[in-house]
Amino acid sequence: MTLRIDDLTVPGPHGPVPVRVYRSDGVETDAAGIVWAHGGGFQWGDLDMPEADWVARAFASRGIPVISVDYRLASPTVHYPVPSDDLEAALVWTRSHAASLGIDPDRIVLAGASAGGNLAAGVALRVAATAAAPRAIFLAYPTLHAVQSAPSESLRALLDANPEADRFGPDAVRTMYEGYLGGPVDDAPVFAVPGLATADDVRSLPPVLIVTGEADELRVSAEDFARTLDAAGVAVQISLEPGTEHGHLNRPEQPAAARTIARVTDWIATL
Repeated sequence: MTLRIDDLTVPGPHGPVPVRVYRSDGVETDAAGIVWAHGGGFQWGDLDMPEADWVARAFASRGIPVISVDYRLASPTVHYPVPSDDLEAALVWTRSHAASLGIDPDRIVLAGASAGGNLAAGVALRVAATAAAPRAIFLAYPTLHAVQSAPSESLRALLDANPEADRFGPDAVRTMYEGYLGGPVDDAPVFAVPGLATADDVRSLPPVLIVTGEADELRVSAEDFARTLDAAGVAVQISLEPGTEHGHLNRPEQPAAARTIARVTDWIATL
């Protein structure tokens, strides 16, 4: 297949939002599509990082068009809800332009990695009762809580054995969210911290697939969120990618990245 890649902008409430559209020639016109948000702690990342570009190419080469979103990054002048609004704008635009993108508007997957997973989950909660609601949600090693539960003894042992992987402790995570929120995490809205959602809050969400890293303290956040989804009766699958630290989709040279792409592709085919 030959990939077609187009840099576009879509309208958003805070100004145009850059997106990069990845498609393969010869793909059916009613394909499932992915609206994708890269990670980077809310403050870093771009469309050229592997977690954005390589991921999008990998899905597009398997016949799944991808709209990769260059949402505004948190900074001293940019805070929630701006990045979330940008992702929602891209989701709405994708649905309204689905035919020209070769996407079935009823088979759009909203997805993201790490902080992008937070944005995807928050937007999904916000649009769950609207026409923009996605068909499914994929979250790669997401951060969903500003204050996480303590890791299990086994996870703590993994992190102690690999200090480089031990970078998402309570202080680091709280600081990350304070930068995103522009202030304290107390009383943060659920759309900014989706892990705060109750079973009643998530009951209307579509099927969710979560992939976590093995030696990653953010895994605790994903696992807690998965339990909330399950309690609400949402169809949720959570898979641990063995032998990985946080961010394995940003390291495509490692086998785990390709395994995750294959797992997600197979899951999308069942929707």
